[in-house]
Amino acid sequence: MVAYAMHLLRTQDTRHVRVHPDGEHGKQFDFSGWLLRRDFAKVSSIGTTSYGGLYRNAAGQEITVNPKSGLGDVVAEVGSQVISAECKGGIINTRHSGQVSRLYKGLCETVGLLMATPSQGRQVAVVPFTESTLRLAERLAPRCALAGIEIALVGSRGEVRDVKPIAVAG
Repeated sequence: MVAYAMHLLRTQDTRHVRVHPDGEHGKQFDFSGWLLRRDFAKVSSIGTTSYGGLYRNAAGQEITVNPKSGLGDVVAEVGSQVISAECKGGIINTRHSGQVSRLYKGLCETVGLLMATPSQGRQVAVVPFTESTLRLAERLAPRCALAGIEIALVGSRGEVRDVKPIAVAG
């Protein structure tokens, strides 16, 4: 989730990204520590959690962490367009069949959630990068593109790979 937020700050013409984790994300992930290690200091608080708030780095980029559901996991305004991402996580350095199956199902679920949500602009399904999720993403990409949904895979070091439909020569 925050890796994708950082990706948007690096690659899009935006200075502010909003992250909306649910309660489980907050219990399982150290948002404040992760952002601090990337030179984002907390400048104000939001809500009752210890991690909710506005974080800013020396370059003036901002990430708002607001634990509120129903707003999209990662949202950024780029010019007059909104990018809204639904994110599913999981352990990616495993070959355990149960976990691989959960990652595979996570991509299907994320695409389904985006299809059920009215689009405010660009919609992106974000899941961990594994060989299994890559194969599925490559199969889904053409049909997702027809629905206006993009797919992004996040690697173990936070690198993001956009999966585009393969153009067919006609």
